[in-house]
Formats: sequence, C-alpha cells, structure tokens
Amino acid sequence: MLENWAVVPLRLPLVRRRCHACAADRFRVNGKFRVNAHHKLLDAWLLARCVACGDTVKLTFLERVPVRSVRPELLDRLHDNDSGLAAELLRDPVVLHRNHVTLDWDGAWRLDTGGADLRDREVIDVAVRFAVRIPVRPLRLIAEGCDLSRAEAERLLTEGKLVSAVRLSGTLSGDFTFTLKR
Repeated sequence: MLENWAVVPLRLPLVRRRCHACAADRFRVNGKFRVNAHHKLLDAWLLARCVACGDTVKLTFLERVPVRSVRPELLDRLHDNDSGLAAELLRDPVVLHRNHVTLDWDGAWRLDTGGADLRDREVIDVAVRFAVRIPVRPLRLIAEGCDLSRAEAERLLTEGKLVSAVRLSGTLSGDFTFTLKR
C-alpha cells in the first residue's frame, strides 16, 4: 500500500542577505510592499527586516516599469500587502537572483505523514509530495517520517534496503517516491 507524505510550509522562509547595519545574515519577510511611482514609471519592492537589529531592506520586484503594463490585479495585491504575493515572489528564482539573496527554510516547513504507524511493516512504499519547492535532504525526511536516526537511514541506503528513482543523498525540492525494506 502506497503511503502519501507531504512537505508543507509553516511560514515564509527567511531571506539570507548580509545586513549593512549589524552584519547579521537573516531577514524576515512579513508580506509588506512599497510601491513608488515616477510619473509614468513604477517601482515595487518587497520589504524585509533584519532578525537582529530590525533594519529594513527592499527586495526589488518591479523597476521602472510603465504603469500601463502592470495588471490592475497585481497593483491591488501590492497595495493590499498580499502575503500570498510575497510567497510567490520568494519562490521566483529571477527575483532571488536579481536581489542576490537565497532562502533559509530551517524551521519553516513540516513533514505530514498522515499519522500512519510504519514501524511494524516490513516493506514501505511512500510518495513524498511538496506543496512548494522547499529544498530538503530526502534522507532527513525518511528518517523523520519512519522514526529512524539519520545514521540508520544512511545504513539502509548503503545496504540497498532503501531505494528510489532519485538520488536520496543530496537535496531535493520536488516530488519523489521511495521503498524501504526492513
């Protein structure tokens, strides 16, 4: 029987960027935007606060864009400080690259295993689905979901008792399946 697990976000991830005020390297995004118009051109930023000192940085989203080219729904979402839009922007690799930032997902997600007790079963087939692209180590997920230590999960992988079509020793952010034989 195929078990379904889900990796779901709990909150927005932290933004990794060096703070110019205190040299900390994490910023918290709370879904606030700043929009500025220069005649017929528009700038829009996603605001983030340093977790150490509270200093604010702006993550550029729109830069010198003609106002008429921006969809009215997008403008409404910006003016309403839509946290869903903030989450979308943080998942956009173009926005992250443009602002020279990376994301820190530590403590921002959880594994939902559906509450099934898997300890007594000889063979376990599991499909892991990601609600959003969160980079995690598959062995960490498997160890947590099957109530194993990471060392034991690695031992099962090297013995061939833990198999998957994807490489389980790296980092993944997409759906995968695995089989565990005890």
